[in-house]
Amino acid sequence: MPPAPSHQTPADFLLSVIIPVFNERITIRQLLDRVKAVPLRKEIILVDDCSTDGTTTVVRAIAAEADAAPDPMNQVRALFHPQNAGKGAAVRTGLAHVTGTVTLIQDADLEYDPNEYPRLIDPIVNGDADVVFGSRFVGSPRRVLFFRHSLGNKLLTLLSNIATDLNLTDMETCYKVFRTDVVRRLHLTSNRFGIEPEITAKVAKLGCRIYEVPISYRGREYWEGKKIGWKDGFAAVWTILKYAFVDELEDEHSAYKTLKRMRHARRYNQWVWGLCAPWVGDRVLEVGSGIGTITSFLRNRERVVATDNDPHHLEVLHRTLDRFPNIEVRNTNWEDPAEIAHLHEEHFDTILCLNVLEHIEHDERALATFANLLPAGGRLVLQVPAMSALFGEIDRSVGHYRRYDREDLVAKLGRAGFTVREAYYFNLPGILAWWLNARLLRRSTVPGVQVRLANLLVPWLQFERRFELRQGMGLVAVGEKTGC
Repeated sequence: MPPAPSHQTPADFLLSVIIPVFNERITIRQLLDRVKAVPLRKEIILVDDCSTDGTTTVVRAIAAEADAAPDPMNQVRALFHPQNAGKGAAVRTGLAHVTGTVTLIQDADLEYDPNEYPRLIDPIVNGDADVVFGSRFVGSPRRVLFFRHSLGNKLLTLLSNIATDLNLTDMETCYKVFRTDVVRRLHLTSNRFGIEPEITAKVAKLGCRIYEVPISYRGREYWEGKKIGWKDGFAAVWTILKYAFVDELEDEHSAYKTLKRMRHARRYNQWVWGLCAPWVGDRVLEVGSGIGTITSFLRNRERVVATDNDPHHLEVLHRTLDRFPNIEVRNTNWEDPAEIAHLHEEHFDTILCLNVLEHIEHDERALATFANLLPAGGRLVLQVPAMSALFGEIDRSVGHYRRYDREDLVAKLGRAGFTVREAYYFNLPGILAWWLNARLLRRSTVPGVQVRLANLLVPWLQFERRFELRQGMGLVAVGEKTGC
């Protein structure tokens, strides 16, 4: 028996349980009874995938019984596919109807034990996880079956881990549990058992906090009704490789896609931080923190206020940074003076504004606000896209109002009350790449391959700093607040 969960679920908590069903006439009622017996308020969504053994009749009867005698703890509904489409398709059908706080996938056989629901949802309810995988290989009782199946599972998990940079022990597990708002953003497409590696790849790309929880497992043999076979193993390999190379963030905003891609350019981000670090003090205001790529370098500063006003960005910032007591995440609109007034009490010595000023419509007004928030000698560290002539489709898609030329930026800083300590261009090779993508090809996002090339450019960028460039794709400036 699993240990009792450490939490108490909120009174309005609802667990959505999706049960894909195909030819499980013998087990479906027993499985449903076990699911109902779990002491949590649930909606149970049965998706019959055009069964051929009489299961459809049983599922219709279950739905009719639920309608005739409603149970406030267990809302049961049934959905039916007109033709067999596979487990993945059934999961996607169920996801379109979930309304709970947390969503869990449950197979219709008896291999997995619903008594483990409390332990599976515990990391999510406690606020530690966005996604939980139930692992059959980390310590709980499990039926001993075929070595070749175990070997195949471990090989698929290894390949998936290489592709996603996760360290899962059981990628193919049925028990995958999600915050419902997270699973709705995955945009799944697989029809059969490829749904397992697809889910894994996409939660990894979203940057979700993933936990594993040990579960028991009572596997079946083929004569007992087990359906997955060697063809599904090859399909899983194809799915893993596909999402390793396809940067698929379907419905995300262009700016968010770009931030996600840039987060993986670790060497480049380290280089950018190296430019800023000598000017950054101990009490830092970060303007437009995005998803925290640069904020992570500030984790040892005395006081950091990380600001943004995009809901997706704020969600990522909170789940990434809430463990650091010296960092506070705030929703701030720099066009609204009322939201900025409370920042005066923080006594910042540094304002960090990297690739944000170009997103602010009234940039000179923002620069004056920054100056007002700093004491004499306080520093504003800026990074902005350079060269007005490069303004193109990517700029428009990610919300840029402008690109900057050095003389223009220096003049604006001076008018806002700053003495410019440094102002220089960088990334000369990037000019051609940006022109091709933003002007010639009219792309709306920075291509993933270009982000990966940013890491390879770091040695050149370090060499480039020895010279005073007359142009570059980016511009760094440091302004010091003029004394009164």
